[in-house]
Amino acid sequence: MTRIRGAPTPLDRRRLLRGGAAFAAGTAGAALVSGCAGSGAGGVAADGTVTVELWHGQTDTARKAVESLVAEFNRTHPRIRVDPGGGGVLADAMLQKVTAALASGSYPDIAYVFGSDLASIARSPRVVDLTSALRGGATPWTDYWAPVREAVTLNGKVRAAPAVLDALAVVYNKALFRRAGIPYPEEGWTWDEFLDTAGKLTDSGRGVFGTGWPGVGDEDTTWRMWPMIWDLGGDVVADDGHSIGFADQGERALATLARLADDKSVYIDPKPGSEQMYKVFLSGRMGMVATGPWQLPDIIDAKIDYGVVPLPTYTGRPVTISGPDTWTVFDNGSARSRAAIEFVSWMNRPEQDVRWDIQAGSLPLTTATARRPEWKQHSARTTGLQVFTDALASARVRPIHAAYPQISMALGEAVVSVLLGRRSPSQALRTCADTANAALLIPR
Repeated sequence: MTRIRGAPTPLDRRRLLRGGAAFAAGTAGAALVSGCAGSGAGGVAADGTVTVELWHGQTDTARKAVESLVAEFNRTHPRIRVDPGGGGVLADAMLQKVTAALASGSYPDIAYVFGSDLASIARSPRVVDLTSALRGGATPWTDYWAPVREAVTLNGKVRAAPAVLDALAVVYNKALFRRAGIPYPEEGWTWDEFLDTAGKLTDSGRGVFGTGWPGVGDEDTTWRMWPMIWDLGGDVVADDGHSIGFADQGERALATLARLADDKSVYIDPKPGSEQMYKVFLSGRMGMVATGPWQLPDIIDAKIDYGVVPLPTYTGRPVTISGPDTWTVFDNGSARSRAAIEFVSWMNRPEQDVRWDIQAGSLPLTTATARRPEWKQHSARTTGLQVFTDALASARVRPIHAAYPQISMALGEAVVSVLLGRRSPSQALRTCADTANAALLIPR
């Protein structure tokens, strides 16, 4: 087992995961900006060199990885200069920063935008349509994993380039399994088996929990529910587009959480970002945790003897969730747009993508990247990483829908109310449906 070099810290990953914030009121103002953005004609030198402004919002090793790749691009593309220093905010504040920039008419050429925020950002006429560039680019469109393609496509058009990819699986503490005399979980296990295992792993005398769940009601709380709902045949939004698609399935998924709470086999994290939940796991006091590849470096550093297994299911069909984030391109004139597209396309080519993935803690954006020897060697050195990569074949993504933030918030509140015993699954789901359905009826 080795550390994933350059992978984000848990704080970094919380910033990558966080999404679903409502698009600020500045959107309306952005739509009124004149056709020539404030920085539109700039950025092209007398010799024809085009400067591209990149707002990436990354920190620590991910920032260093971006800057290293930008430096190489600039060396190999002398007519384009990408400036990676703009923005002045972290990724979790990028939505607000870009919204204000669009309203003022002075905005970047490329910004790192959460996948769950893309529907809101894409309402601006300044977002460049990348359909032709990506579907007909050097990286074949069909090489991208299905969740990657879905995460950047809105109303049949490609509205951004993919930037970061992940998936959920269950990481488990082998030592706690051995102490409890329980066999390790295997692919194809069920939620009933998960519940039974969590109960057997729980040891109140030792302060050991079977598993954990975020208990704040934020996106981290909610997105873990979608694989359960999808597995049961539900969806985030119903086919009619006017109501949620998980009225029945959501109640059953919440009933699973209620059983964990009733058995007192779940640690409910009261703080945003799941930091406390992960600390409990890293201290050897939690048997199983659903997480992504970003958590492996800390698990390895904590010297936990661990394994990774796909999420359990109700039906036997494998399903997980992926949360791709994006490089969104904005129109500052044709020269800068072309240069920006050239940069994000270059970043997505397997030879660059594999370096970004290894250094910044992402999964491969394409099947071609996953086949590269660098990734295979990296994956072979890191216990469980291949499980996350394999899970991409059955991964789905949250819909690119302007009402998603309100739906997520409503479901998150339902999860917390069930985990804390404040409402039954049916009561919690009814309240969730009332709020989410009202949001879906608002014209957008």
